[in-house]
Amino acid sequence: MGYIGNGPYQGVLTGGNIQDGTVETTDLADGAVTTVKIADGAITAAKLAAGASPDEVIVSASQPSGVSEGQLWYDATDNRLMSYDGTDWVPVSATIATLTSVSGTIYNGVATNLTLSGEGFMTANLVVKFTPSGGSTTTVTVTPSSDTAATVAVPSAIYNLSAGTSIGITVTNSDGSTSSPAVSKSVSSLPTGGTITTSGSYRIHTFTSSSSFVVPSGLSLSDVEYVVAAGGGGGGGIYYAGGGGAGGYRSSVTGESSGGGASAESKLSLTAGSYTVTVGAGGTGGDSSSHGSQGGTSVFGAISTVGGGGGAGSHNAGFSGGSGGGGGGNISGGGGSGGSGTSGQGNSGGNSSSNSDWNAGGGGGAGGSGLSDYNQNSTGLSNGGAGVQSSITGTATYYAAGGGSNSHNNGTSVGHTSRKNGIGGCGSIGAEITQNLTLSDGLANTASGGGGADKRFSGFTRAGNGGSGIVIIRYAI
Repeated sequence: MGYIGNGPYQGVLTGGNIQDGTVETTDLADGAVTTVKIADGAITAAKLAAGASPDEVIVSASQPSGVSEGQLWYDATDNRLMSYDGTDWVPVSATIATLTSVSGTIYNGVATNLTLSGEGFMTANLVVKFTPSGGSTTTVTVTPSSDTAATVAVPSAIYNLSAGTSIGITVTNSDGSTSSPAVSKSVSSLPTGGTITTSGSYRIHTFTSSSSFVVPSGLSLSDVEYVVAAGGGGGGGIYYAGGGGAGGYRSSVTGESSGGGASAESKLSLTAGSYTVTVGAGGTGGDSSSHGSQGGTSVFGAISTVGGGGGAGSHNAGFSGGSGGGGGGNISGGGGSGGSGTSGQGNSGGNSSSNSDWNAGGGGGAGGSGLSDYNQNSTGLSNGGAGVQSSITGTATYYAAGGGSNSHNNGTSVGHTSRKNGIGGCGSIGAEITQNLTLSDGLANTASGGGGADKRFSGFTRAGNGGSGIVIIRYAI
């Protein structure tokens, strides 16, 4: 009988019975070893010699050149065995792509991306098919980020389908083999409510009046950001009057400071349902016998803010609120102090003058307290406190500034404060406020305080009204 190795062997031949190097290619008849005789996984990269001769398998990460028909190449990048047919490299056995999960959401009417996870995606030309229930297939070809991951943009023919439509998603790799089993996704509705805009990857709902924010059935939202600002307080209207305080301001936008320098609040996670949105009205400016009134509360779900405090007339303290109203002046000195703000929402109003200059205090703002005795030896006017700048809508915008105060200033001067941050109501000297009522009002939907006024001048009707509040909601899509 024949010998295998160094001595006779009469049992069944196995890999363990054959010494390394005993069987060479010259000992094998042409066609003796076929793919059906090679167990799955038997040939690995470790068993293939690097830089093999043309009669052996070449192991490399890139296609070999200068080879003959029939040459085998183990593709170390895609981990598969290839054969050269004289023109192209073709797989000895095709790699079949597997799609295990699809992350992301298909929203009705909005372009989004989906993240695909699986195996066998290979390095290029992954064909992704979207097949709606009862509809036509739309095909997109993408370049995978790895053999196990890819990102695909949802085509318009799919995201413009009606909410609730079921979509089957499959993948086929560049081997052109059988498509993977389908993973199903449904087209989802988007939330409704307010005026809807987009900025980058964000969808934004802006409420300038009370309504509801509705998350549709089957949808949940994470990392929802918001700005909730209450109505500003009205300016005082009885002599040497204080400015109205800004409405309370709360925000979850990173990088903003709410009242008192508080850090941004936590973002929200929302499930399907209807969430109440209340936008507070601005407080009314005082007339010839009244102080400014407090602004209205603003609400988004469980988030609530306090209306701005009204500005006081002469001798009186400003009223508390989200931000406090300014204190009223006193011709004899020792007028009223500014009203207090709500912690985390606003700041105090300015105090009136401690001497006999009749100077009232400005209303507090979300970004700072109202000023006291500003420029007291000249005009006697005090500006309102600073607001807060937010970019939640994609455009940097100020909210919640305080209103300026009034100064009688012996009745000889006419003029007014500047609008704080361009949104707070102006306080007045003399009759200026009666000639510029729109200038004295806090701007609508900025949560700013109204300017203080003086009832003694001809044509006086009221002091400045507070600006109405605002609620803004945004989330990534």
